[in-house]
Amino acid sequence: MATPSNSSIAPVSEFLLVCFPNYQSWQHWLSLPLSLLFLLAMGANGTLLITIWLEASLHEPMYYLLSLLSLLDIVLCLTVIPKVLSIFWFDSRSIHFSACFLQMFIMNSFLTMESCTFMVMAYDRYVAICRPLRYPSIITNRFVAQAAVFVVARNAIFSLPVPILSARLRYCDKNIIKNCICTNLSVSKLSCDDITFNRLYQFVAGWTLLGSDLILIILSYFFILKAVLRVKAEGAAAKALSTCGSHFILILFFSTVLLVLVITNIARKRIPPDVPILLNILHHLIPPALNPIVYGVRTKEIKQGIKKLLRKL
Repeated sequence: MATPSNSSIAPVSEFLLVCFPNYQSWQHWLSLPLSLLFLLAMGANGTLLITIWLEASLHEPMYYLLSLLSLLDIVLCLTVIPKVLSIFWFDSRSIHFSACFLQMFIMNSFLTMESCTFMVMAYDRYVAICRPLRYPSIITNRFVAQAAVFVVARNAIFSLPVPILSARLRYCDKNIIKNCICTNLSVSKLSCDDITFNRLYQFVAGWTLLGSDLILIILSYFFILKAVLRVKAEGAAAKALSTCGSHFILILFFSTVLLVLVITNIARKRIPPDVPILLNILHHLIPPALNPIVYGVRTKEIKQGIKKLLRKL
């Protein structure tokens, strides 16, 4: 039997996002907590950025790293959540071909940028606690600038092939994405072509970037823990453990994206498809909402800066 020629296949110009295909009836209820988390994330990160920008005493390397983390969180939230909420509220499911792959690139690159920023911040804490006398000479403004360039360049370069590989595939007639966002696997499996290489590249790149960051983070906090337990000053160890412990727990929560990668690549036929969809959405909301609170508001200097800002208002 003759196969149709490429010219007879109508190219796909847009996709339709179908969130939670098995639970469409409760999407409106889900939009309420998502909206509240979105407002919290945007408000907390925006307040943190403005406070660091306006308060001269916060113009130091550690707070510049916090600013970078907040910027990444804001971009991630704005890339994903408004579209998800528009689907829930207005049934606005269509997304243009190019917009879908742009969203894919931003999600892949900025998530790994955030992971890399956590790694740099863990190194900052390691130097501050384990090498306090050398901290001013190691963690400088120049170090932060170089780290920021490294964070952006490394993750943008390694993430760029993901949307390029997906965009180069032929999309014949299927255009319904069973997801709230344009993830690589959700989109590429609609293609008429073989997607083995796409799947393999994302899996290897994700584990290489996120996995290496997580290993370095764990090593940093291991050495921090050793140093803290040797401190004999009353209350110093408990305070350091409390601060670093909350940071480490938050980083582990962020690393659930690795779990999402495992689920979508290995166990995708043995679990409900709505589970990885929900995890993906929450991963773009909960860490951005918690990061400025755990890293910023709990810091004495930032608390004072926020109070000064509120007095001016």
